[in-house]
Amino acid sequence: MAHEPAAAAGIASVDDLRRLARARLPGPVWDYVTGGAGEERTVRANRDAFRRLTLLPRVLVDVAARDPRTTVLGTGVAAPVGIAPTSYQSLAHPDGELATARAAGSRGLLDVVSVFSSVSLEDVAGAATGPLWFQLYCLRDRGVTRELVQRAAAAGYRALVLGVDLPVIGYRDRDIRNRFQLPPSVAPVNLPADVAPGGSVLDELNRALVDPALTWRDVEWIREISPLPLVVKGIVAADDADRAARIGADAVLVSNHGGRQLDGAPASITALPDVVSAVADRCEVYLDSGVRRGTDVLAAVARGARMAFVGRPVMWGLAAGGEDGVRAALDLYLTELDLAMAVCGCPDVPSIGPHLLGPTDPPGDRPADR
Repeated sequence: MAHEPAAAAGIASVDDLRRLARARLPGPVWDYVTGGAGEERTVRANRDAFRRLTLLPRVLVDVAARDPRTTVLGTGVAAPVGIAPTSYQSLAHPDGELATARAAGSRGLLDVVSVFSSVSLEDVAGAATGPLWFQLYCLRDRGVTRELVQRAAAAGYRALVLGVDLPVIGYRDRDIRNRFQLPPSVAPVNLPADVAPGGSVLDELNRALVDPALTWRDVEWIREISPLPLVVKGIVAADDADRAARIGADAVLVSNHGGRQLDGAPASITALPDVVSAVADRCEVYLDSGVRRGTDVLAAVARGARMAFVGRPVMWGLAAGGEDGVRAALDLYLTELDLAMAVCGCPDVPSIGPHLLGPTDPPGDRPADR
């Protein structure tokens, strides 16, 4: 894919990248990237909820000059859209997280690197030209967890994103049916071999990651040992958001893990308003899961999110064209967000608010998601 705007390359939407990715990825890898838990009701709900939202065009506002820039935890970014932590990106393209970091930096956007990256967190930091956050889980081995926090800080990551929504691994029909395993060329390189010895992704995660005894005290411990701002990821319930704010989280990320954990969980965009109300400006609020268009980003910000994160579209972009494919995906969000801001009478991000939200459409027919 040439270094050119997505539209000039014949890419009009993230769905175009999705179709290219599906044609290029092996079936089990496609299922791992795109699938979710159970019958994937929550995967579909994430999109359906965005489709039911409406935005009100606001007229006769001077939008000749538009500025989508914003800040997250004090860091300036080009727009309120960022890259969600997505594991094993080398499954989609050999350059994996390196390509993603370079693409994000070229657009001035935030990239959140997963603890389960297929490139070391230090190498990603070395390739990046934009801001990075590091996502981790509180592993069974607290010594390894502490070491990861220290490595992220030393490598220049600007915040720590703690995933709290995996007391167990969700029941993912597709991966179970496929008996999905990582190929030998892809591994969780940030972890010691004796912690994550390889094999099935699900088995590996269970051995290295899942600690069903995790509590809020462990979140407080992470807060104590980390010199970085703390984002608590995986919040859906308002009470949990309130608890995170009370223990000193700098931000919460409203997320149902892209529908990969609990089939039947509410859509993130549906849960967002209650979370925003619960934290009452004590910390920043972000959102992921189901964000596929620039208008989705606008709707999330109008509902109270400071940032909307995207995951699967990055993997689809990687599969479709490596670094250029990720850049094409990001350009789609940026272009549509800019146009939507114009039509909605928003010259800048602070002018986006709930006054742009119209009546919610009833559920209706939706295009096939796969």
